[in-house]
Amino acid sequence: MVQRTVLKVDISCLKCKKKLIKAVSGLQGVDKVEADAAKGTLTVTGDCDPYDIIVRTRKVGKFVEVVSIGPPPAPAKPAEKKPEQKKEEKKPDPRPQHICIPYDYAIVCDEPNPSCCIM
Repeated sequence: MVQRTVLKVDISCLKCKKKLIKAVSGLQGVDKVEADAAKGTLTVTGDCDPYDIIVRTRKVGKFVEVVSIGPPPAPAKPAEKKPEQKKEEKKPDPRPQHICIPYDYAIVCDEPNPSCCIM
């Protein structure tokens, strides 16, 4: 049975962190090892016996305090998207509002503005 074991350990430097991870990851049944130096925790996930994890951690020379032993947290479910209400899209007017006409045509049509014509 997969379980998560959280231990409180003094992790003062990078070398201590590497020793802990190397010692615990060598156990059979360990899937994941996380060492958080800021919180001072060592989290081990897998089929390994928590007693074996504690023994290995103490062999490294660290005092261990058990925080929790239990099932790993369920993976986060992706948030279900609510169907968005479709907004009414403004359709462009099929006929152009402003058309530029060549100068030659405007002279023939006798328009007041020879360069453009509004329809």
